[in-house]
Amino acid sequence: MTREAFAFTRSFAPTPATELLVDRHYLLCASRGALRLEAEGQRWLLPPARAALLSAGRPATVTIPAPATTASVLFHVDFVPPPREGLAVVDLDPLARALVAECGGWQESEEPLPPYARAIFAALAAVVWRLAERPSPVRMPAGRSAEVRTALRLTEEQLADEVSFADVAAKVGLVPRSLARRFEAEIGMTWRATLRRMRVLRAVERLAADDTPVTTIAHEVGYGSLSAFNAAFRELTGTTPSDYRATFTR
Repeated sequence: MTREAFAFTRSFAPTPATELLVDRHYLLCASRGALRLEAEGQRWLLPPARAALLSAGRPATVTIPAPATTASVLFHVDFVPPPREGLAVVDLDPLARALVAECGGWQESEEPLPPYARAIFAALAAVVWRLAERPSPVRMPAGRSAEVRTALRLTEEQLADEVSFADVAAKVGLVPRSLARRFEAEIGMTWRATLRRMRVLRAVERLAADDTPVTTIAHEVGYGSLSAFNAAFRELTGTTPSDYRATFTR
């Protein structure tokens, strides 16, 4: 029998969508860079300040858009109770992050965990299971229909440019009014609001990737004004880009 719980850290080059399915409860987070997670038609971004808790046997797809290092913790189903939800994306508080780091000393093995390690893994589970009761509301836009999913892809490919909704609608074969209704029905936001969210989430990826100046990132995601970028970033995250980046190392 393998350990009741174990942790591991791995570094990855950019990786296309890969299915993730394990027989343990899985806590997945990035210690460097950012991961994209998709499950049941919903998508999330996982920078170092955020983690996904998946129940055993819950399938998900992970994409790594830029070099990243993951920090994962797996719990045997007999060691901890199942999470309330099959999948919850949570913002890690300092205690949770410290416990993830401490758990990193025990990797997969046939040997049982020593008492101290069992206590640390159990404490991490208790903290993360509590955080999962209030999952992060910020998701990446994801559509159901082929037209909306194509429109999202086309929009994402042009974040640094002046994106025209009329051009996007024409490329997916719909008049703008019809595509606008699809966005409201499938995503719950206007296309313009979706564009703003996609730009901020791309900026989060860039903030997590390296030390590129905030001003440079603002231009890379389509903002000509740093003040406008900061306002949009604060609206979604509640903080400034610089302060958000600082949370990755706290």
